[in-house]
Amino acid sequence: MRIRIVDAFTDRPFAGNPAGVCLLEAWPDEPWMRAVAAELNLSETAFAVARPNGDWDLRWFTPAGTEVDLCGHGTLATAHVLDRDEVRFHTRSGVLTARGGDEIRLDFPASPPAPTEAPDGLGAALGADPVEVLWVPALRELLAVFDDARTVRELAPDLGAIARFDGVRGVVVTAPENDFVSRVFLPAIGIAEDPVTGGAHTALAPYWAQRLGRDRLVGYQASARGGSVRTHLRGDRVELSGRAVTVLDGELLA
Repeated sequence: MRIRIVDAFTDRPFAGNPAGVCLLEAWPDEPWMRAVAAELNLSETAFAVARPNGDWDLRWFTPAGTEVDLCGHGTLATAHVLDRDEVRFHTRSGVLTARGGDEIRLDFPASPPAPTEAPDGLGAALGADPVEVLWVPALRELLAVFDDARTVRELAPDLGAIARFDGVRGVVVTAPENDFVSRVFLPAIGIAEDPVTGGAHTALAPYWAQRLGRDRLVGYQASARGGSVRTHLRGDRVELSGRAVTVLDGELLA
């Protein structure tokens, strides 16, 4: 079984967000996909099966064995491997389209956040109190907004405390910087800090578009690896654009 590791939302190796990509002839048993995702130990591993009409079915699994509803960097990585002008992926979040070019453009559903009360202990868990907290129902994640990008960059959160928030998949933190900067913590699904998160940008794009008054923005995710995501909000859809680099192309023997 051929397998690739692709660094997504970056134009250089060993940056951005690495995803495993397996192109399959038919769906294997789920335990095998979960085992492969655990073996690779990347934020997500993508598994894709071609349809007779040229479309693809696409699924994503975390190292903890969780199947996720939406994965931006795994979709970008799969589109990079397929290397087509346009490809349609059928996923748990509906049909996602990827278009090639200098950058790969992903057409995703927007996930607008709504103001909410901060759960007890959020500031303590993050290590700083946000000025605004919103809930992203489509992602089941909190969006914590800060005034200062330096605060976001220097956060050292209590991941165990974040994982214990009831019904919360993860926390996205963000602040203005150029357009905006962010970080994403997802310990509840086995990802301490996600390097560059396409899914989070489906919420960040509508939030910052409304706040800054522009539909086209560039977000930088300030993880240790780092990466940029260009966003274009179009009604209830958002286009996420980025580059990708294949860093490993090998054979899975089990």
